[in-house]
Amino acid sequence: MSKTKKNYIDLGERGRLNKNNKLNDLTGKEWLKFTKSWFILRPPRRKENELLHPAKFPETLVEEFIRFFTKKDAWILDPFMGTGSTLIAAGSLKRKSVGVEITKKYFTTANRRIKQKGFSKLASPLQGNSLQLKNVLADNGFDKKEFDYTITSPPYWNQLERNSIRQKDRKQKGLDTRYSLNPDDLGNIASYENFLEQQALVFDQVYDVTKPGGYLTIITNNVYCDGALYPLAFDTAVSLTKRKEKSWVLKDEKVWLQDDKKLIALGVNNAWVGNRHHQYCLIFRKEK
Repeated sequence: MSKTKKNYIDLGERGRLNKNNKLNDLTGKEWLKFTKSWFILRPPRRKENELLHPAKFPETLVEEFIRFFTKKDAWILDPFMGTGSTLIAAGSLKRKSVGVEITKKYFTTANRRIKQKGFSKLASPLQGNSLQLKNVLADNGFDKKEFDYTITSPPYWNQLERNSIRQKDRKQKGLDTRYSLNPDDLGNIASYENFLEQQALVFDQVYDVTKPGGYLTIITNNVYCDGALYPLAFDTAVSLTKRKEKSWVLKDEKVWLQDDKKLIALGVNNAWVGNRHHQYCLIFRKEK
């Protein structure tokens, strides 16, 4: 057997696994498939008792990213935990995780869901403000921890507050249509410029607790507000790569196409208003 062949394990339909793969446990075939710049994901419908949070992202989405950017037993961080999607996805893949959530009821829901899934030994949900991320981690015994990978979905500035049409069904069911009324919640910042800076301050701290060479994925979108499109996804990318001391390197983007979302009559017979049926998954790396 040649030396080259000894470096590979044949996993059948999955393809061949390179024993020298430093990033993940994927075969070359699986690696190549993930590098496609867009993807369609139709997650299973959530149960009624899992609809509390107004902007949940699916565990199946998070799993795909965690599989690519980490190996088994890696440490995952989510500074905007919500109801625990990242921690549950990490637990299902045998990764350890920490999540921080500012709103008590979402933290409580995350805790309950994690226990129900049997991931309490792998997942650590914490209640706190991510603007004090390093203090929250230190107060809970994670001050020496370096994370392999962070994946998260911050508030899309004031999108929930203004998205009255899509939130109509949630209002009728008595469900939340905004993150919280807490003035410290990033989703309640009125100024677009201030939101970008405060968001960047959170990811400065993520930078500090990430291992050299570690990756960060931010799931976000552009926002339509007061008759104009605010390029939130693009400005987020710029704001994190132009820091004086803690600049992330933007490596790429993956676009999540949501072709199963309902079309809404926006601006018909009057003016252009697009039906936004995609999300940006921005991929950064800590290279210094």
